[in-house]
Amino acid sequence: MATITKKRLIQVISQQRGVHPNDVRNVIQSFLDAMIETLSKGDRLEFRDFGVFEVVERKQKIGRNPKNASVPIVIPARQAVKFTPGKKMKKLIEKEKKASGR
Repeated sequence: MATITKKRLIQVISQQRGVHPNDVRNVIQSFLDAMIETLSKGDRLEFRDFGVFEVVERKQKIGRNPKNASVPIVIPARQAVKFTPGKKMKKLIEKEKKASGR
């Protein structure tokens, strides 16, 4: 499994579309900034077939230190971003999973 960085993604899109990398970089960065702004307001982002990003409340819970399991650690409630994949993505991922034998 490889990790694709923003830089690599910019290169790939630039080559596929014949657009200058700086233009691709500006669009991607503007898109990411808009996503962050939207989620920070508590709004939901939905992209058909891709998925949904939303802010959810994670409840307070009790954790354990692996080195000293007898001492409980309180993990406070917090806001977190949750991603739920869309139908098309789910199908493609399941197809890849079956093809690779995982």
